[in-house]
Amino acid sequence: MAYKLTINGAARSADVEGDTPLLWVLRDTLGLTGTKYGCGAGVCGACTVHIDGQVVRSCVMPVSAVGKGKVRTIEALSPDRSHALQQAWIAEQVPQCGYCQSGMLMAAAALLKSTPRPSDAQIAAAMTNLCRCGTYPRVRRAIRRAAGMPLEEAV
Repeated sequence: MAYKLTINGAARSADVEGDTPLLWVLRDTLGLTGTKYGCGAGVCGACTVHIDGQVVRSCVMPVSAVGKGKVRTIEALSPDRSHALQQAWIAEQVPQCGYCQSGMLMAAAALLKSTPRPSDAQIAAAMTNLCRCGTYPRVRRAIRRAAGMPLEEAV
């Protein structure tokens, strides 16, 4: 069946089965490979995208459930790495292996959109993505940097 989707502001069509995970539609059908496969169970967050501004784990989201939702992937964060989060990620040297980073960035972008100056507790609550390299302190610092906040929370 052909599904009409809005991906990164553009109308796209995907002729796939309705139970096909959105992740595979993005990567295999539409060639948007920035969104990564991690666990396939919606746990790790490597596949994080936004649908209508909400964080979604695309590996467990069937394409049929997207409906008229507007999907935003890492490719739409900025075309030239100029987004404040991308700059902060670089400044704080967040990535090690880098595999989880597109999902982390998408989760952080949703957080900052809803909470422009999050506390460390709000960052911890929103950033449920897994990083096997353990760069969580750098992720927190990068989010605070992107928000224009002191890099360490005052106690």
